[in-house]
Amino acid sequence: MTITIPSSLDLGSSDTLVFLVVGLVAGALASRTVTGRRNGLLIDLIVGVIGAFLGPRLLGMVGVSLGSGLVPEVIVAFIGAGVLLLVVHALSGGLRRR
Repeated sequence: MTITIPSSLDLGSSDTLVFLVVGLVAGALASRTVTGRRNGLLIDLIVGVIGAFLGPRLLGMVGVSLGSGLVPEVIVAFIGAGVLLLVVHALSGGLRRR
């Protein structure tokens, strides 16, 4: 597995905006599903963006591809964000209510 790190990031592109929106939606859905509540805009965005990076790798490991497009991107990011939240909760002592 090879990870390519881009030498520059164009934050003005529409792809970046779409990626952030996908991350926000996926993070909010995953937070609501795993914890039963939202964790706040910034935390949901961070979890969703990390999930958007993690999701394709997880699905690729099991040989699953959902295709291209906005809806599959949200689904893959949601899966990645959900797995991330489950791991974080497992490492932090389980799912406990505040």
